[in-house]
Amino acid sequence: MTSKLERVIMHVLEKVKPNVDEKDRIKKTTQFIIRRINAELKREDFKAVVEVGGSVAKDTWLNGEADIDVFILFPPTLSKRMLEKIGLHIAKDALKGFPWRERFAEHPYLETYVEGFRVNIVPCYKVNKGEWISAADRSPFHTDYVRMKLSQNDLRDEIRLLKRFIIGVGVYGAEIKVSGFSGYLCELLVLGYQSFIQTLNEISKWRLGQFVDVEKLYDGKYNEAQRHFDAPLIVIDPVDENRNVAAAVSKEKLGELITTSRCFLEKPENSFFYPNETILQSSNVLIENITKLKSDLVFVIFHCETEVPDVLWGQLYKTNRALKRLLKQYDFSILRSSAWSDEKGLNVLIFELETKDIPLSKRHIGPPFDSKEAGDFLNKHLGADNTVSRPWIEGSRWIVGISRGYVNAISLLREKLGDGGRSVGVASKFVENIKDSEIYVNEEIVKFYISNNGFAKFLSEFLNSKPNWFD
Repeated sequence: MTSKLERVIMHVLEKVKPNVDEKDRIKKTTQFIIRRINAELKREDFKAVVEVGGSVAKDTWLNGEADIDVFILFPPTLSKRMLEKIGLHIAKDALKGFPWRERFAEHPYLETYVEGFRVNIVPCYKVNKGEWISAADRSPFHTDYVRMKLSQNDLRDEIRLLKRFIIGVGVYGAEIKVSGFSGYLCELLVLGYQSFIQTLNEISKWRLGQFVDVEKLYDGKYNEAQRHFDAPLIVIDPVDENRNVAAAVSKEKLGELITTSRCFLEKPENSFFYPNETILQSSNVLIENITKLKSDLVFVIFHCETEVPDVLWGQLYKTNRALKRLLKQYDFSILRSSAWSDEKGLNVLIFELETKDIPLSKRHIGPPFDSKEAGDFLNKHLGADNTVSRPWIEGSRWIVGISRGYVNAISLLREKLGDGGRSVGVASKFVENIKDSEIYVNEEIVKFYISNNGFAKFLSEFLNSKPNWFD
């Protein structure tokens, strides 16, 4: 009789393994793209090699979720500026007639869609191992390494299980928006731990600063590696001992994966792999749930010019941190915060405050009465405009009652964002646009919520009392 864990794994494997038809479609699409790029290279008389990489080349993609990664390897004599210019030019001309969008990692690459598959065309250099010029130069070596390891021990299905799990619990993706686990990182973990279940067993025991070295490149030099990388999770790249494959992983995403691994091992459910769909709340239910919070939600909505997603999210998170600092500086207590964007110019920062209104005055603790600073403290506060209760000694320290500069979070934000937030650290790309931001509190967001499904999904998840994987 099979266990619950075995039944769950068998069920998920049936869904994640690509069928023969999909493999055939991917093969034909990949060949078509390579032919088009090679033809364009020949027409332009450029010397380069075209290779397929990523999960398609390794046969580790998930059914219905394949991305086709194609690398154009140029000679290292080409300057970086020309690599970007020529690489994008070749990619655009080769896939003329297909919708495309420029993306950005260390340098620009092209994202397009062919026969229903997302295709990434990435220019890089054809170099010897270790002689990297751009970050993308390692990718062909990653492909070769994983394929070689999988030829020795076929763990493709185990990798698929881990990828689907990490997607299901919401920590998949090394881009700034997510700060989670890349596909290559998933592959390395399974190659190191040799099965999906064993990988989760090990992850469930991880601690902050966890060190993983599949090829033992730092064997006996653990402390050296810790000093060199200093990250929440360190996973040494088998093709480059100076690179941490997990550099993008945030503390938060690491903690979420450790927690969900423990939860799944204790009580395996399909929902960890395929979480429940977010149910959009009606306006009445939304207002009811906001009221239940017993806190205040503040929304800062603004538009900006379209940016490359990684740049956009970097700027959004920087601005979010700046406004959190501002609110804390003026004594507003923040329970949590987040950010949303449609990546087409519309952005929302959200702050959940204990309360948007705080008392007019507060206790301000001064120095010990027998310290040298005591005199300066008294001179500053005796008779000052913001002193509401004269200084007094409590225990061994001076205390004074002072009035607050701002007692309403909305007034604070509106005033400080009036000049674009330059003085409080708003990201430079947003300064001009955030001047005209709209600020809503609690149920004031309902009209905007109803008008935008993407934001509605985000806010519904934000307000959900349980994570979607919890069944």
